[in-house]
Amino acid sequence: MPYRRATRFVTAPDGTRVAWHTHFGNLREETADAEMAGRRTVLLTNGIGTSENFWRYIVASLEQDHRVVHWDYRGHGGSEDSRSGDYRVPVHVEDLERITEEVMARGDGSPPLHVAFSMGVRVLLELYRRRPDLVPAMTLVAGTPGAPGSGTGRLLPRAILFATRGVFRAATPALPLAAPMAHSVMASRFAYPLGRAVGALRPRAPRADIDEFMKALRRMSPEAYWYTLRGLAEGHAWDVVPGVRVPTLIIAARDDTLVPLREMERMRDAMPHAHWLRVDDAGHAGLLEAGTEIADAVRGFLMQHGMEPPGVGRASGPEPFSG
Repeated sequence: MPYRRATRFVTAPDGTRVAWHTHFGNLREETADAEMAGRRTVLLTNGIGTSENFWRYIVASLEQDHRVVHWDYRGHGGSEDSRSGDYRVPVHVEDLERITEEVMARGDGSPPLHVAFSMGVRVLLELYRRRPDLVPAMTLVAGTPGAPGSGTGRLLPRAILFATRGVFRAATPALPLAAPMAHSVMASRFAYPLGRAVGALRPRAPRADIDEFMKALRRMSPEAYWYTLRGLAEGHAWDVVPGVRVPTLIIAARDDTLVPLREMERMRDAMPHAHWLRVDDAGHAGLLEAGTEIADAVRGFLMQHGMEPPGVGRASGPEPFSG
């Protein structure tokens, strides 16, 4: 069932229009803003290339009693390609800052509760570095403060990351030739079994949802995807993690081959106050593969910290990490 949502835009200094969407559930669109004005807002930040259906379990769980918003990176979904050609992480952080302020202005004025997936974890942590007043709580799903090997003094991981950055720079001129081939693979019937074969998808990954994801990727500008991915390899936010002082829930997938469990555990160990949930038999598409379990954990976390709407009882939620 398609989302019932209203789409609006913020305009960045370079003129790029960045889309954000308010989910209004069973309400009438004409009166939804007024009816949701007193609700707590939950702001969802995507992963790179992620289609909005990745959020469907969390949206279904929260949209009837929260004000749920998700937004699109430049070149993703309803947002324009970057008019300046800039897709580095700081640009996405600035876009999230503007959207957060706009969401607050159209709501009750309080900052939203943030949920971030994959690349969104890095973007959200950078927002916390820049504007901690805009991040009263965070849920971090299948994403870390930087690429594997970043923020560590170990020689081998740093060498691998340095080489990866070099590969990105060297491969960029070949993008016009590689993009049509990548689109052909995503459009073929082999995309889903290939994802299974390389371990990116578990048996629980719904075929229809993955097909929708592939369609969204095919609609994306190859330049937007490539330069966003390349930007992720630069810098990191590991230095932010020990200073996080707001309620935090970390959700990791045991079988994630794109964001290894050891990197999620490394972030958990650096944030001892955080709640921790490991989802078994799920990979990087855990928001779909274990959607109900993750949505229940997010709601439980919000309720446990008194961020539930009026009249909703408290839930036990995921336990804090204790060593």
